[in-house]
Amino acid sequence: MSRQANRATDSKKMNSELFTLTYGALVTQLCKDYENDEEVNKQLDKMGYNIGVRLIEDFLARSSIGRCQDFRETADVIAKVAFKMYLGITPSVTNWSPAGDEFSLILENNPLVDFVELPDNHSTLIYSNLLCGVLRGALEMVQMAVDVKFAQDTLRGDSVTEIRMKFIKRIEENLPAGDE
Repeated sequence: MSRQANRATDSKKMNSELFTLTYGALVTQLCKDYENDEEVNKQLDKMGYNIGVRLIEDFLARSSIGRCQDFRETADVIAKVAFKMYLGITPSVTNWSPAGDEFSLILENNPLVDFVELPDNHSTLIYSNLLCGVLRGALEMVQMAVDVKFAQDTLRGDSVTEIRMKFIKRIEENLPAGDE
């Protein structure tokens, strides 16, 4: 029985490492295909957004979590459920703005950057920008417009990775006339 438990753990670790290496190959190819880091950052965000738009359905089905009542509850679900489910980590939620419309996700360990060093000629590359797009796309599908960006990054010498999220507005569902 313990051999099966070890296989499951080994399988998860192997899947995580395969994802990390595959993601690294994707970023490398984007760096070759585009002129500058800013364009690569945009492409990573766009790809992440498209993933988030589709991933939210899987998340809602697997987690059986209902609609969050406010942005604080949304932050907790993102950190304690979504990141744990898909990346195997639990970031801390900190640095709330006084208005309660902005917070930081602090990742002590970002699995996307395992085995990664940024070359000197890519100092403005936001390597994990895919995560910002995923969060933005997923939240948009549950009627929340947010701004998501990296504030700190261990690849740039910071002690932690910090993703800053700001609530912009609740998106009203616009049903076509007659479909109400």
